[in-house]
Amino acid sequence: MPTDLRLAIVVNSELPLGLIANTVGAIAIGLGAKRPDLGNATLADREGHAIDISSSRPVPILAADAATLNAVLGKALSRDDGCALVAFPAFARALHDYRDYETTFPDRNLDEEVIDGIGLAGPTRWVRSLTGSLRLLR
Repeated sequence: MPTDLRLAIVVNSELPLGLIANTVGAIAIGLGAKRPDLGNATLADREGHAIDISSSRPVPILAADAATLNAVLGKALSRDDGCALVAFPAFARALHDYRDYETTFPDRNLDEEVIDGIGLAGPTRWVRSLTGSLRLLR
């Protein structure tokens, strides 16, 4: 695993708590799928009880409003290879079958969509350049 790898999830803090939790969970799954090295390990305690690890890195959950999320996404879209970007557009919440999302997505323009959250994984400099001014979600 690269030594210079930073994570962040940025979520619209104006969403109700349940939607925040759902957004963060969905984004975390996307980051883990894109970067399996973030959590693809098993640990066992001295009794032999084995668990799959949650994350090999800290995952700060940051707060932003809708306009800030769209600005961060716009900047992040020009990422380098090796940088993971997971976005959760608000329209996805109304689609309960992934195939519908996959079919609908190419007809959308992310510049015009409300974004509920964004997940980032990449070099520290890149992630900090996008999230350095954001506060932790409280």
